[in-house]
Amino acid sequence: MRTLSVLLVLLLFAASAFAEKAATRTCRILFLEAPASAPKKLFLFDGATSQEVELPSMNFSPAYEIAGGRTGVSLLPAPVAKPEEIPAGAPMVAIPESFSDCYLILSSDPANKIAPVRIQLVDASVGKFKNGQMLWFNLTKNMIVGQIGTRALRLSPSAKKITGAPASSASSYAAKIGYVIPGEKTVRPIFETQWQHNPRTRMVMFIFEQTPNAAPRVMGFSDFRLKEKDASQP
Repeated sequence: MRTLSVLLVLLLFAASAFAEKAATRTCRILFLEAPASAPKKLFLFDGATSQEVELPSMNFSPAYEIAGGRTGVSLLPAPVAKPEEIPAGAPMVAIPESFSDCYLILSSDPANKIAPVRIQLVDASVGKFKNGQMLWFNLTKNMIVGQIGTRALRLSPSAKKITGAPASSASSYAAKIGYVIPGEKTVRPIFETQWQHNPRTRMVMFIFEQTPNAAPRVMGFSDFRLKEKDASQP
């Protein structure tokens, strides 16, 4: 009986540990168009722990583990141990329990005296945004149209959209994007070029306004995750 009791305790402990591990999820951070004065690092607090995080503007940060469940995360200039220690007005966003992975897209907010950033939350759960797909953000007032490999692209102003893989395998493909100014019908070109498709990565694409009368600018960021079974590969 004693052996059975010990076994049950061990099984319950293992189940609890597995559930806790399964509840954790990750986030990656990107600071869009960060000014020269922007902080390079801050502390991310998820209600339980603080960790120092990078705020890159030319690529995604490493993937950071955050607590499971419905979690409020804050970006702070110094670590805190408890939610009540978070300064009033600190940049914060609530992450729903259903998000297994997410992006924290930062923009500059000089008016915030705690940390000069604003956070936009994007659901990057694998079930919704898969390897090979592209996530588009149209940050302009124009209609965006184009052909990305085998996929047609049409984005309303200030819209976002996931498009399927532009090619069926790792290969180059044609990318052609244009824009339509409000009140016009003419499609003006942004670019026409060749891109390379990697079916093992996700691409996040942003289309920005530039100076008046200039064509919008397109920037793409790759989100590649090395699987555990690949970790030993060179």
